[in-house]
Amino acid sequence: DVGSFMPTYLAQGILPSDPFQIFDQQGVGKLVEMATTQGKQQNPDIKNGVCGEHGGEAGSVKYFYSLGHDYVSCSPFRVPIARLAAAQAATAEAAP
Repeated sequence: DVGSFMPTYLAQGILPSDPFQIFDQQGVGKLVEMATTQGKQQNPDIKNGVCGEHGGEAGSVKYFYSLGHDYVSCSPFRVPIARLAAAQAATAEAAP
């Protein structure tokens, strides 16, 4: 169970954040970026998205938006954060 070791990993700096809550943009993110790019090259109409806890974390939502993902899905209590982050990402893109 992750609860038995994650607090120690975080306290000792082994991990900078809980990878089950904060998406690893530098590592796994590069794989997602490659998959998104190649998927859209093969099928421009493909819909990409993410679901789970990462879909409700503001930094992750902005990252997935920057990759061109079409949606995020998350648990109900994270929906307000996800909506706000998506709006911030869209307005930042539209800003001059």
